[in-house]
Amino acid sequence: MHGRRLATTEELIAVVSPGSEDVLDRLETIASAYDLSVSAVDVGTDIGHVYEEGTATLGLTIGGDGTFFEGIKTFAPRGVPVLGINTGTLSFLARVEPEDLEAALEEALRGRAAVDNRQQVRVETDGLEATGINEIMLEHAPPENPIDRKITRLDVFANDEYVGEFEGTGLAVSTPTGSTGISLSANGPIHYPVNNHSIQLVPLHTHQLGVRPVVMAPSTELRIYTEGPATLQVDGGRVHTAVNEDEEVLITGAETPAYVVRTSYDDHFFTAITKKLGWDVRSDEGRPLRADVPRIRPSRAQPNGTSRSGVPNVDAMTAGLDRASFPTDFAIDDALEIAIEAAHSAGEPLRELHGQVESVGFKTDKANIITEADRQADRIITTAIRAEFPDHSLFSEESGHRASGTPYTWVIDPLDGTGNFAHGNPNYAISIGLVVSGTPTLGVVYVPETDELFAAVEGGTAWQNGRQIATTDRNRLPESMLLSGYDPDGSFLANFYQETRGVRRLGAAALNLCYLARGSADAVWEFDTYPWDVAAGLVIARAAGARITDGRGKPFEFDLDVDSRKELLGSNGVLHPALQSHLDAAVVDSPK
Repeated sequence: MHGRRLATTEELIAVVSPGSEDVLDRLETIASAYDLSVSAVDVGTDIGHVYEEGTATLGLTIGGDGTFFEGIKTFAPRGVPVLGINTGTLSFLARVEPEDLEAALEEALRGRAAVDNRQQVRVETDGLEATGINEIMLEHAPPENPIDRKITRLDVFANDEYVGEFEGTGLAVSTPTGSTGISLSANGPIHYPVNNHSIQLVPLHTHQLGVRPVVMAPSTELRIYTEGPATLQVDGGRVHTAVNEDEEVLITGAETPAYVVRTSYDDHFFTAITKKLGWDVRSDEGRPLRADVPRIRPSRAQPNGTSRSGVPNVDAMTAGLDRASFPTDFAIDDALEIAIEAAHSAGEPLRELHGQVESVGFKTDKANIITEADRQADRIITTAIRAEFPDHSLFSEESGHRASGTPYTWVIDPLDGTGNFAHGNPNYAISIGLVVSGTPTLGVVYVPETDELFAAVEGGTAWQNGRQIATTDRNRLPESMLLSGYDPDGSFLANFYQETRGVRRLGAAALNLCYLARGSADAVWEFDTYPWDVAAGLVIARAAGARITDGRGKPFEFDLDVDSRKELLGSNGVLHPALQSHLDAAVVDSPK
């Protein structure tokens, strides 16, 4: 989950521990300034009676790590991100202090926080199915007679491969989030938990020096059998049960992650273990040990220094630009970074809703899903842009034109290829273009189903997922592949199909231009286009070396007039003369 989605939050739900009422009162006061409602539930209570599916919800826990565990247990299955406010004592997970609540919440609601994707672990045994964010402990049951055996033997299999017999007090299967203390006690490693997807088998108090923790993929199925009675606990006893001799315990990584909100007011992971576990590598508050080692440069456009996830190297993408050609009151690097983040963030709900389309049997229900997809994606994108560039104009296919009188207009198609989306076809995209004084200047196109991100700035080069792209150099029609947009009478297909290696129609104008840019096609033709169809794709295609004209070979003139739809002809440049000549001949020969 991308932090930009938090800017579309519609409600807050807080899981509150006893004694934290004053912090809850402050939360309600802060939330009222954002016109957000706050629903509070006692720790240990499910949120089902206050949670409304489909509403953009931010979860909060007010308490220590125990409260945070309870919050994860109820928020994670619903895909709700969680921000932990610490009113406890030793806290590794809920790390925002009450005095920072207002600032941290503002950062999250402006979409400037990060969201960690945390691995969870799942257990299944007779009479129990449970999920935890920390660990599952399988330990010897204390004997009734103090002189009876106090250790247990556990046979462990990993994907049906016999690991061995572990003799001691038991085993823990932990996630990267929960592995630190347990792993250290077993001479194992410290796991950096952020977006770390693994599970770890940790022996507890074994009687053999050679037994070590084992790190595994989360898809690994661990099957554990005990030679005597044992106890099983999830996340420190949040869920627990007794296990009988020879009973199978199945443990694996959970498919559902936990989304943990991180702000610049949290202690970062290595700061936390420095303070709480005596981590000796850092000299003091993150300062490098050698004076000549520079500090990590904070992210541009984010002065608080928190990281932005999922963003390609914007510095490389804008290297070599003639910055004198851009207005002095505007940072093109920041605009590109925000557009990429907004596209990634909007792609998440589109993927989620796209998966529901084919399971819906009624046209009206499909229409509702498509409407919701358009609405959610548009809201995420426009909210992210308004948060960073409040004076800029917005022109979206979904929400219309909001003019500001500045030279800057963001032109947005939150769902290009609606027909494809409606039929479960993966060829749909998000298109975000920035027009400066009437000229398309920045373009970002994101394809959620394939995770392809295309981007360019006028005067620079075109990029796809961090690598530079360019058009082909084919100059003969018989060697070329063409893409067609809407072709009402089939004339383009009829005139070019036999003359080329084929004509394909994707059903998304932004994708057509991007595939031209990366060389997946040699030319593209669109019968008519709206501004939001081409604002971003024009920049990307031109930066890759494409030539873009109208159907008569004149330079394509972009404008924001929705009443005048424009024909577009694009090619790799060297093919344009042959393409234009054949198109002109087809027009002359067409029946009047």
